[in-house]
Parts: sequence; C-alpha cells; structure tokens
Amino acid sequence: MCWPDLILLLPAAPYRLVAFPFAALFRHLCASGHLSLTARYIFLLAGGCLLAATAMGGYAVLLLIPAAGSVLVLLSVNPAHVHTWVFALQMSWQTLCHLGLSSRELDPQDARPAIALSAIMLLTQKATSLSLDIHEGVVPLQPGQGLLQRALPLCSYLLFFPALLGGPLCSFSRFQAQAESLGALPCQLRAAGQRCLSALALQGLRAGLAGGLAGRQGCAGLGCLPWLWARALLLRLAYYMHWVLDEALLEVAGFGPEEGQGDLALHDLWTLETTHRLAVFARTWNKSTARWLRRLIFQRCPAQPLLATFAFSAWWHGLRPGQIFGFLCWAVMVEADYRIHPFLNTQATSQGVKLFYRGTTWVFTQLIVAYILTAVEAESFSTLYLLWTSCNSILPLSYGLVLLLLLAKMPKQN
Repeated sequence: MCWPDLILLLPAAPYRLVAFPFAALFRHLCASGHLSLTARYIFLLAGGCLLAATAMGGYAVLLLIPAAGSVLVLLSVNPAHVHTWVFALQMSWQTLCHLGLSSRELDPQDARPAIALSAIMLLTQKATSLSLDIHEGVVPLQPGQGLLQRALPLCSYLLFFPALLGGPLCSFSRFQAQAESLGALPCQLRAAGQRCLSALALQGLRAGLAGGLAGRQGCAGLGCLPWLWARALLLRLAYYMHWVLDEALLEVAGFGPEEGQGDLALHDLWTLETTHRLAVFARTWNKSTARWLRRLIFQRCPAQPLLATFAFSAWWHGLRPGQIFGFLCWAVMVEADYRIHPFLNTQATSQGVKLFYRGTTWVFTQLIVAYILTAVEAESFSTLYLLWTSCNSILPLSYGLVLLLLLAKMPKQN
C-alpha cells in the first residue's frame, strides 16, 4: 500500500553501500565476543548517528529530534496513552518537515533533504510500531532498570545504522532478540551474496530498459499506454533493486528479516509482475509497510478502513497533489477489484474464457499500477492535469464506473 517517492529512494544508494563494511565489522566483533550487549547497542546507535551526519549533513538534526522525543515519551507516558502521544509527535514533526522543506528553494543537486525525509518516514514506522507494542503489552518496559539501561535499547532500535536509510520494518522484540544472539548465530553471507547478485541483475535489467527508452521521442493517444507501462516498470525495478540491497545489508549485520517478512523475495517479485488482481499487488508491494499500515490504520479504523489506510499513506508520504490523487485513486481501484473479480469469475465458465479473463485483467492491472505510480510521482498540478486529460485515464475511469454499477449488486469479496 505504499509507493515511496523515487526521489527519497535513489540518493541514499551510495551510503547503503558504504555501510556494508561497517555491518561486516560489527558482525565480526559480535561473533568473536569482543562486544557485550551494551556495547552492541552503542555500536549500532553510534553507527546510525555517524551515517545520518554523513548522508544528511545538518539535516540530520531533523531526524535526531523526533527520535529523542519519542524515547522520552516512551519512557515517561503511561502505556495506555503512549501510542497516541508517539503517533501525534511523529506525524506532526514529519508533516512539518515535509511542508517546510517543500516550501524552501533547495538545490536540486542536494540530496540531503530527501535522504532526511526518507529516514524520518522510516523512524515513524519504527516508533509507532514500538508504541503499539507497549500499548498492547507485547513489549513491557522494565521499571526497575536505570534510565540509561531502558533508553539505550530504544535509541539503538530507532537509529541503528543497517536500517536507518531503508529496509523492512522489524519489531522491537525481534531487534532485541537478534542483538542478544548475534555471537551465537552464523553469519548469513551466502544469503547476503545472493541478494547482492539479485540487485546486480535488477540493475542490469533497469539499465537495458532505460537504454531502450532513451531513444524514444514521445507518444500520442493510445500509443502512450505502452510508454507509461515501460516508465513505471523502470521505476519498479529501481525499487526492487534497493529493497534487495537493504535486506542484504541487514543480513550482513545479523538483522535479516524472517522468512516471508521482508519486502521482496523471489516469489514476491513473481507475484507482483504476474498477478491480475490489484488487491494482491497492494498487499505484496512493500510488504513490511503494508503490514504496518494494516496494523496501524486498517485494523483500528471503525469506518471505511480501506479508504482511511490509503489516505493515511498519502499523509505519511507528504501530501503532495500527486500523492493525494494517486493514493485515493488506488483505494478506489482496490475497492473496485474486490467487486469486479467475483463478478467476472462467475461469468468465466470455460477454460478459454478464464484464460482470456486472466490475461486481460493482468494487462489492466499493469496499466492501472503504472497510472497510479505516474500520478504519485507527479510534482505539480500541471503534470497531474496532463495525466488526467490523457488516454491513460481510460482504464481508471472505467474501473470507477464499473464499481458504481456493481456497488449495489455485488457484495465485496476479498
């Protein structure tokens, strides 16, 4: 349910690569017994602060302030109210940062603000996930411990360097368990190497596709549909590559995700590119963020949880015009998906009709996903207007009209 803005994704790539040797050093020191548990937390926290200062410069302050504030709230507020306070603090600060940086005349070549915004968004994920764990009693804080003993694991979790700039969300409980057992577990270098090779292959595909698109002069009418799809595929390959690298970095440091809990496995990639259901694509895309949104919004919203989830995702991403339109459009498309496919399944009685139905809806899914991505990436109303008035809007409008026709006739089925 999340389309991270490409401008927040690509600039941090060199800093991810630089973090690999430090992740390997950290894992080696843990395996050799040179780091106690407290020293591990300090190493991870110090590495995160150093990486933030290197990648963000002075903008690192925008990350450190909410991290410190969240830790103070977690340690001082009653567990019954801690989630409300952390949620309000993180989203208020993140919104101010988005609005403040977007209103300033920034150097387009300066990637530091974009990297800082990306890290703040990831910090919001971790802080709200932890506050929900405390609120629900999953993570009990130890009142008998000293302030430093209680604060250090929290600070380390929010800012530990392998997941500072990217990577799937892991729970605080899993983070603690992995930090404690790093000396006893073998290093998963083979898994990390396989992910790096996968990232290299994805980058090769992306470079080949980019080369093929470079010579294209433009399009008109329905001929823009393949162009839109190819451009969206180029962006998706960039996301895939960076997600794989993020998980490789976590593997090297000893914090690899559980089986099926990462953002992109091989079977996930196959599902994303072959599914004929928009709802399946939404649940598979950026899975850890989808799970976070489901827990944070969908399961806690009494009315219209689907719409509320996508609306919050637009808020979390920064509330630019393209993001508001793109996420609300996606919500409508998923709602339509829940009703259209049960209806079509009842009509597809023969094998040939079923193949035609699946092939056609796969094409529709690919083109609608491309349309949503293009909308989310739009920087201004003028760009959005060009998209609205193009032939690319035919399929989303058609899905919206079919939804209206089926709304009263067909119950929603997941």
